[in-house]
Amino acid sequence: MISIGRYEIIKKLGQGSMGVVYKARDPWIDRNVAVKTINLQDLKTEEKKECKARFYQEARAVGRLSHRNIVAIHDLGEDSGMTYIAMELLEGYELDHLLKDGQRLPVEEALSVVIQVSAGLAYAHEHGIIHRDIKPSNIMVLNGNQVKIADFGIASMTASLLNTQIGKVLGSPLYMSPEQVLDRPIDNRLDIFSVGAMLFRMLTGLPPFWGDNTHAVMYKIVHENPPKPSFSNPDVPKQLDAIVAKCMAKNPDDRYPSAYELTDDLRACREILLNSKAGVDRRK
Repeated sequence: MISIGRYEIIKKLGQGSMGVVYKARDPWIDRNVAVKTINLQDLKTEEKKECKARFYQEARAVGRLSHRNIVAIHDLGEDSGMTYIAMELLEGYELDHLLKDGQRLPVEEALSVVIQVSAGLAYAHEHGIIHRDIKPSNIMVLNGNQVKIADFGIASMTASLLNTQIGKVLGSPLYMSPEQVLDRPIDNRLDIFSVGAMLFRMLTGLPPFWGDNTHAVMYKIVHENPPKPSFSNPDVPKQLDAIVAKCMAKNPDDRYPSAYELTDDLRACREILLNSKAGVDRRK
């Protein structure tokens, strides 16, 4: 049987730019977990050392988080020079799965997802953790429509890799904030921008910024404002247009100062939507 650390590999679940994810069994406490390996082979020795140190520091911090909307980290370590992280095994699918081929979500469903994402981020930000890579492929939707944010620790390492590999962009820049594109100082408000970009796609089926290549997309992120989601989807209420616009303000000072305030506005918007729908239903 193949093992990574103490974890007995059951099967491969997927593979991305950062490594491979396996379903595995922890024999110490007899439970199944997800084990993600971290690929550092392209880094020079000193870069690898620095990147690994940052990863361990952030992963330990994330491991102390306990929130229903954040994937739990159980363990991290090395085996034969390979870095890995053991996480809560989830039965569900990535949000990206629901947004294939220009599909959009019903407004109520989009609100349900983004409220949970925002609540999880608010808790993480309160504990000094910024995600840095909020996007549909990092959001897991479970049975019962519970949502969990994945890859907090991995996002920190991705940021480090971006800094050490000049000219190479890992993953998609579609949800990056202007300050990330411009390599300026960041804080929790970059996650809020990414939430707005992700919500835009959920509501319209389209990314807020699009171009023929990475540089074209990054130029638009910095210099252009996306249209209101209601232009593409008439079911989107004005309140939600305003929330998306505030999340995606170019200047961080013009965004929500905290994910808690964003969560409050999203919940208020959902309440208005539900009350409006109930009123229509009663008139039928």
